[in-house]
Amino acid sequence: MTDAPPPAYAGPPRVFSGMQPTNGLHLGNYLGALQKFVALQARYECLYCVVDLHAITAGPDPKELAAKSREVAAAYLAAGVDPKRSIIFIQSAVREHAELAWIFNCIARMGWLERMTQFKDKAGKHAERMSVGLFDYPVLQAADILLYKATHVPVGEDQKQHLELSRDIAQKFNNDYEAPGFFPLPEPLIQGPGARIMSLREGTKKMSKSDPSDMTRINLTDDADAIQSKIKKATTDPLPLPETAEGLKGRAEVENLVGIYAAMSERSVDDVLREFGGKGFGVFKPALADLLAAKLSSIAAEMRRLNADPGALDAILRNGAERARAIAAPIMAEVREKVGFWRA
Repeated sequence: MTDAPPPAYAGPPRVFSGMQPTNGLHLGNYLGALQKFVALQARYECLYCVVDLHAITAGPDPKELAAKSREVAAAYLAAGVDPKRSIIFIQSAVREHAELAWIFNCIARMGWLERMTQFKDKAGKHAERMSVGLFDYPVLQAADILLYKATHVPVGEDQKQHLELSRDIAQKFNNDYEAPGFFPLPEPLIQGPGARIMSLREGTKKMSKSDPSDMTRINLTDDADAIQSKIKKATTDPLPLPETAEGLKGRAEVENLVGIYAAMSERSVDDVLREFGGKGFGVFKPALADLLAAKLSSIAAEMRRLNADPGALDAILRNGAERARAIAAPIMAEVREKVGFWRA
């Protein structure tokens, strides 16, 4: 007779995701995350967090952090996240995130964290000079997700390893505290087309808000003139566009621009190439810039409107924090009981 498997998590499906309030948001954030956030709220209960606890691992200016957190919340709203359907809040406003992260620090193992490639990439040869917070970043991510017993997390390729760690921590907690099925083992929601947008200057590097050159990215706040200039100067090659996706191989910068056009127009790459194949970039680049300007102008305008009224934004964020705490507090109370903490 074999042992029966532990019971699976039986709670409701729930999505958690978050973005850091560092620098500005760009096209990669929109296609890789914000666009997906909007779609997911039609199918799931969603919590969308501005992860300012994570942000301080990068040493942001304390005088600017709150304003940058509002800007990310404004981007969520401008992209179409509905605060009546989804919960939008600031991470540090729900203190249970930090409390659960400490408990998970006592669950996770050094070897697990030492295998995290993102820390190695960020630290390079200077790992000993990095903060403990940067090393421990994935444990806080696990706490973010599991504090709400989220069952699904939208992730890109660079975050899949962190989600695996969240699953490992959840499983070990359930085993260590004899609580089978208490925490779910969250599943990835792979972000699909448009999830990996590359630099406009170097097609092998991901578009990043930390790149020192603003010409490498399309910011969500860029106006039509800025978009036109950046696309015009984007790196390509002297050949015309191919007529099939097969012809994009070995042409990383061209593949990136075609992929952006396909994602923004909600068409396939092959369909885009049927229209532009054989044509030069003197035709394709202006068409791409016009498409970007048309799609992003309303988002940029709405972000400007929202950022001009911080009081209204704060009201939405306070309400979101209250709704997030209403989920987190009873789960955290159960965690404290299972760990054996004293209760007054």
